[in-house]
Amino acid sequence: MKRILLVRTDRVGDVVYITPMIREIRKTYPDAFMATLTQPHTGKLMLNNPYLNAVLTDDLRKESFWKIVKELRKYKFTDGLLMMPTERAAYQMFLAGIKNRVGVGHKLYEIITGMQSVSRNKYIPLRHEADYCMDLARFIGVKTSNINPEIFLTEDERKQGANILTDLGVKEKDKKIFIHSGSLQSAPNWTEDKYLFLIEKLLNELKNSDIRILLTAKEMSEEFKTKAKSLNSERVLDISKSIEDLRDFIKVISKADVFFAPSTGPLHIADALNIKTVGLFCHRPMSCAKHHGVLNGRSINIEVSDYNCKKYCS
Repeated sequence: MKRILLVRTDRVGDVVYITPMIREIRKTYPDAFMATLTQPHTGKLMLNNPYLNAVLTDDLRKESFWKIVKELRKYKFTDGLLMMPTERAAYQMFLAGIKNRVGVGHKLYEIITGMQSVSRNKYIPLRHEADYCMDLARFIGVKTSNINPEIFLTEDERKQGANILTDLGVKEKDKKIFIHSGSLQSAPNWTEDKYLFLIEKLLNELKNSDIRILLTAKEMSEEFKTKAKSLNSERVLDISKSIEDLRDFIKVISKADVFFAPSTGPLHIADALNIKTVGLFCHRPMSCAKHHGVLNGRSINIEVSDYNCKKYCS
């Protein structure tokens, strides 16, 4: 019986990209034992995933290196898939005795540990990041073109999301437009002035409807929040500091009618929850919609021109 470990210890959006792999590996190997290794906070993306047997986490601290190695050994994994080259994880997988290890590229530590490799062929032709991740699943026998991401919430969790919003003054009947204006510099993004223009436009166009515009980015400036609230203090609500836990954030996002964000973790969470989204992307190849766009079929990917990317995106 295969015992498969999927390792992705980087950012939220990148971890969302491996959820299609989990589903497709399970379809191919229904009797396999399958686990993920992520950071503790991104491990919350995997909760309630019916295809997983275990969710393991690594806090990436130096002193916990051997603790993770020992934990991995207990599971006796036969296969380990490392979607993003990471020296720490490569050595952990090697020292844990995982025989069939597959990574990306040809890093020195991958060569030293005898890791097999999948090439991205210099991103030619350019494909979606989730599809590049799926290449590692294909390496162990999976045959699929389905790269739609998934995050699973229980009905109780969805109710908890509604209750969180109710406590913040948002009614169930309100049309909820979420605007996540931050990217923590993980992707090109609009200026705050452009987001203010968007909020003003939405308020003017939808003035006769029961809309609430919910601001969720923690890195918003105080000036931006003040200006946004001044546009309509009843309809614009800053909830950025009210939801600290990532799982609670996922629960709240699940109640969105529309979710607007640049190419960053929250956008990909909304995608995986099958929420209607508007994703903002730069024209550059490594930042464009073809490489990082929303996949759920209910959404719009906006890719600005080179000129506007340089003028409005940072």
